[in-house]
Amino acid sequence: MQGSKLTIVTEGNLRNLSGNVALWALLLAVFTSVLHIWMNSIGLTTVIKRNITHIGLLMSLAFLYYPATSKSPKDRPSLLDWLFSAWVLVIVVYFALSYDRMVRSLLNPNLMDYIYGVTLMLLVVEASRRVVGLPLTIFSVFFVFYAYFGPYFPEPFSHQGYSLRRIIIRMTMTDEGIPGIAVMVSSSYVFIFVLFSSFLRASGASKLFNDLAAALAGTKRGGPAKMAIIASALTGTINGSSQANVVTTGSFTIPLMKETGYKPYFAGAVEAIASTGGILMPPIMGAAAFIMSSFLGLPYVKIMYAGFIPAILYYFSLYNMVDLGAVKWGLEGITRSDLPDVKTVLKERGHMAIPLIFLIGALVMGFSPIISALIGIVIIIAISYLRKSTRLLARDIIMALNEGAIGSISIAVVCAIVGYIIGVVGMTGLGQEIGQNIVKFAHGHLWLTLFLCMITAIVLGMGLPAAACYIITVTVAAPALIMIGVDRMSAHFFAFYFGTMSAVIPPVALTSYTAAAIAKAPPTKVALTGFGIGIAGFILPYMFVYNPVLLLINFSWSAFIWALLGAAVGLYSMAIAVIGILKRKIPLYQRGLLVFVTLLMVPDHLYSRLVGFALFGVLYVLNRYLVRDVGGYV
Repeated sequence: MQGSKLTIVTEGNLRNLSGNVALWALLLAVFTSVLHIWMNSIGLTTVIKRNITHIGLLMSLAFLYYPATSKSPKDRPSLLDWLFSAWVLVIVVYFALSYDRMVRSLLNPNLMDYIYGVTLMLLVVEASRRVVGLPLTIFSVFFVFYAYFGPYFPEPFSHQGYSLRRIIIRMTMTDEGIPGIAVMVSSSYVFIFVLFSSFLRASGASKLFNDLAAALAGTKRGGPAKMAIIASALTGTINGSSQANVVTTGSFTIPLMKETGYKPYFAGAVEAIASTGGILMPPIMGAAAFIMSSFLGLPYVKIMYAGFIPAILYYFSLYNMVDLGAVKWGLEGITRSDLPDVKTVLKERGHMAIPLIFLIGALVMGFSPIISALIGIVIIIAISYLRKSTRLLARDIIMALNEGAIGSISIAVVCAIVGYIIGVVGMTGLGQEIGQNIVKFAHGHLWLTLFLCMITAIVLGMGLPAAACYIITVTVAAPALIMIGVDRMSAHFFAFYFGTMSAVIPPVALTSYTAAAIAKAPPTKVALTGFGIGIAGFILPYMFVYNPVLLLINFSWSAFIWALLGAAVGLYSMAIAVIGILKRKIPLYQRGLLVFVTLLMVPDHLYSRLVGFALFGVLYVLNRYLVRDVGGYV
């Protein structure tokens, strides 16, 4: 919002609205945020009504902000956009007034109910096409066709088929379709945490984290890359979006990396992988973590605890990648005089970390995530008044409410469109069928089942947001893992990690492409480099499936330390293999042996791990202490 004429400036492909259109969009967004606060606190609203209200209001905003095509006006909605935006609001009101009657009639719809159902299904498809893109939209609609044309599919996927009447009722009038569990999570946990993040950003917390990262890591060799890692990890805890994280931190870390000597493609790759890891970092993590909590029926704090060690290992691996890269290219850090002072940073903005500390404490003490986040918002506003530079005025609060609603659009639309998948899989038992076939093909071998589930996740998740990829993977692939005895939380985290990493997997690596644009580097090269330095994200899921104690499952200190040591050595070994240097360039055959060390560290097997430790020790001593230090090389 800027100038005397109201203008709402957005990021990405969203429209920049101004004038009366911007005013209406602002009022609608602020109303949406306030209504969600009410519904999730003192409002006594049935879950399904809240869910329909949630997707209706955010889809109404989506039609205003997201152009229908590349040729659509970029500064104002078209007449059709206004029609869609208004019609979806009518649907919300109709459902709120009619749902009780639908229930009393035992879901025996009248003509208007069918009109409501069909138009909701079509509008969800159109909103998904605009917001998420065609791949997920087409894939989700395919499931609706699958539900109807079931008898015509080949074995073992054929089924009896379902009438259009039953499909419409299930998808739009029950909590097993569009307004189902995914939208339930989006309308409660996710929306409130996005709102919490928007208030924290408005107070300047992002600048606090960026300055802290610069002060702590800037002077070390390859300092800007290490700044990117720390800043992305800290910012990711309040963001939950890898692409937003890239834009937030990458705008200053990528140019710094390039200035100190990192290749542009490497700088972009580091930021993309670091930003992706922000979704894996507790306490907030991404939307998929909240959905996982609901799928598993576990308190979110248990998901948060379980995600902590893998996230630390992820950043441990990435830190070693950039540190070895700095050795490889002979890169130094930034002069201390050019960096912020830690004491000054903490004095000026350190108080804005208090809401995040409170949030973690409240979750640990057993408060619900929603209540913790709502109280956290109040604390942010109160704490911001301790310094003039962080003070949230009425204008700032309004814009934080606005940004919270806009930031929730994509998640809400994703959760709505995947309702087709969740609903149809529940109707047809497709997930169990695919799981049984994966297990049958793998002959019950865990490693092969994991590999097939990984390929399924990568193929189905290309170009999809992390939450959508997680839901699809956990719906159609995770049942195979559970069938052969993998702990349910381990199976869900396996899907969660590959859902998250889908954003940097070539050829459709959206987060890498965002970083490439900032780095002014070839997108494909950034994506391929990111795939290499982010390899921890592909190894860790195997590690915590074989070693569930890394997720704090069946915890004991002896098992935990043994598994953690094996994981750390394995990931460090892989970092050396990928970058190819310690004090000298490592021969190719030794790099292959280092990869073998990593593989030996995956299973929880005593002799396998002992051989891995011994082989790593020999290679490390050989390349670290028994060679002449030849410095960097290009």
